[in-house]
Formats: sequence, C-alpha cells, structure tokens
Amino acid sequence: MSTDIEQQKRALRAELRERRQLLSDSQREAAASGIAEQLDILVNTRNAQSISCFLSTTTEPGTRDFVTAAVKRGMRVLLPITRADGLLDWAVADDSPQVAEGLFGLPEPQGEVLGPIAVNDVDLMIIPAAAIDSTGTRLGWGRGYFDKTIGSMEKCPPVYAVIYDSEILDSLPREMHDQPVDGIVTPSRILTLSPARH
Repeated sequence: MSTDIEQQKRALRAELRERRQLLSDSQREAAASGIAEQLDILVNTRNAQSISCFLSTTTEPGTRDFVTAAVKRGMRVLLPITRADGLLDWAVADDSPQVAEGLFGLPEPQGEVLGPIAVNDVDLMIIPAAAIDSTGTRLGWGRGYFDKTIGSMEKCPPVYAVIYDSEILDSLPREMHDQPVDGIVTPSRILTLSPARH
C-alpha cells in the first residue's frame, strides 16, 4: 500500500513542479511580494521574535525578501542546512546576499552552523511544501527533512508552509511519517488549520 501512496505522491510532485516552472517572471515577482507581506502579518500576529524559514529556489514562492527584511528589523531567523544523514543543521541568517549550494543544489546560508536542536527555540517555523490539503497534510519534495525535524521536536512551535494559492488541494495522500502543518501562507492569504498533531 505504501508503494501506491508513494507513486501518487511522485505523480503529484511532477505535476506541481511542472506548474511552477511555467510561471512567468512577473508572476514569480508578484508572488514573492505577496509572500513577504503575508509572512510579515503572520510574524506580527504570532508575536514571533525568533523564527525558522528557508531560502526559496527560483520556482518556489519567494521568501528571500522577507528573510532579508526580517533580519534588518532585528529578528532572529534560522535557515536550514541539509545533512547527509537526513537531519537539518541551522544557521542564523544575516543580511548578506551570499548563499552556498547545499546537498541537493538548494540555496543554503553561509555562516556558523548550529546543530539540529537549534530550531527548538524558535517561536514559529516557516517551511517549504509542494502542496497542502485542508487537514494540514503536507506534500513535500520527497526527502523527508522537515517531517523528521518536526516529528523529533519535543515542543514544536506552530508550523506554516509556504505555497502558491493553486497548491491548496482538497486531499493529499498521507503516510505515517508525514507531519501535518498548522497553517498555510500563500501570496494572497494566511490559513490557520487544526492539524491532527495538536
């Protein structure tokens, strides 16, 4: 049964990846602007002083402007660094535009590397996704980094996934290791959900 779910996920990821690649530069810029605005609202609403976020790739809804602005305002922002063992290390974001290429070609921060437990101190986690459904089930890109991180946290803060508006789906295939999210941030809105985890 798990292989059937995995095949469904693979097909969905391929379709979503293709949809993202078809977006124009102006659509991407508009989405990045909307994401920055919505993330600002979320951080203020949650009164978050310390957060984790991620550096978006060219096809993901843009988070980089938000991260830069948050750091300039004095917020502590942790950014993930992929490890070969499937865990995430973290680095404190600064306002430098310098990024390194991580294990899978993903943009990662340069700077002092903190271990996996550094994220335990954040007030809010902002993570990437391919799609989310109305129950908070998250479809990631298949490597399991964020599922492992969220699943291993003793006291997990609210987790919000960043996606495009069209990537909120009615339902998604779910496996035992898939960790739900508490909310969704799109270029046009913030949705707070009631996932099974809490």
